[in-house]
Amino acid sequence: MTSTMTSKADEFIAQGLRVLDIERAAIDDITPSVNQDFARACDLMLQCKGRVVVTGMGKSGHIGNKIAATLASTGTPAFFVHPGEASHGDLGMITSQDVVFAMSNSGETGEVVSIIPVIKRLGVTLVSMTGNPQSTLARLADVHINVAVQTEACPLGLAPTASTTAALVMGDALAVALLNARGFTADDFAMSHPGGSLGRRLLLRVSDIMHDGERLPKVGQDAIIKDALLEISRKGLGMTAIVDDNDVLLGIFTDGDLRRILDQQVDVHTTKIASVMTARCVTVHPQMLAAEALKIMEDKKINGLVVVNKQQCPVGAFNMHDLLRAGVL
Repeated sequence: MTSTMTSKADEFIAQGLRVLDIERAAIDDITPSVNQDFARACDLMLQCKGRVVVTGMGKSGHIGNKIAATLASTGTPAFFVHPGEASHGDLGMITSQDVVFAMSNSGETGEVVSIIPVIKRLGVTLVSMTGNPQSTLARLADVHINVAVQTEACPLGLAPTASTTAALVMGDALAVALLNARGFTADDFAMSHPGGSLGRRLLLRVSDIMHDGERLPKVGQDAIIKDALLEISRKGLGMTAIVDDNDVLLGIFTDGDLRRILDQQVDVHTTKIASVMTARCVTVHPQMLAAEALKIMEDKKINGLVVVNKQQCPVGAFNMHDLLRAGVL
């Protein structure tokens, strides 16, 4: 690398670090704004019988779009309305049951301010988020959240940078506070994210991936080790369940157990499986989330699990490969 290229690289790195320092400071600037006004804004959104309608122009609009999406996916019904389109018919999407969340760094954005009279006439609650507490938007709102920052990361002080970061972070703070207040769960989150790997991780249950019926490896307690090995080979899960005469699970025998008994020179042709099985093995139930079962396997450092019903009878089994195929791992 030439000295010129090295100098350029050093300058890129220096500018990148400068921006991170400024935007980190911007978050510190807005921390005091997580106060009673923030709490009141949360309460208004929590009590809203309609939806949270987010609006903003330009870069604030882009951030507002993301905030609306985050609110909607974490239990607070929300959507974004472009303020320019609102003045040309989209205001009809807003009802008196809604809360309007209006964003503008200056608090004087014409397209946003111009729709306030209609919002007020409809009796819609207005929450604003600006970088200017003395602005028109701040003064006319039912509650205002101040996201003023000292410096933009743009060296010209023109491009919204630190200010948009501050707005985005405050939006996340609102969404997470509301998520917590609603008791929103992973299952709730999954219902709005059914597609892709995220949906699979959150929605898939053990019953969806387990091997059951004829595919379930299982032998009786009087079976010899050789019979258990044949069952393991036939079913291909690297393990078999051992049950009593009432089909209640007594234990499990795995490939790992086989290596252990071979070291002990146990006769696989005459020894009963019940004498070498792992008793009181870890089990799961069919309705458990597959992601929960994965955590158990990782914590216990085991490769497979037996699935039992309320009577402790085996109804299925699965291993890490099944989780991998299902996209959970």
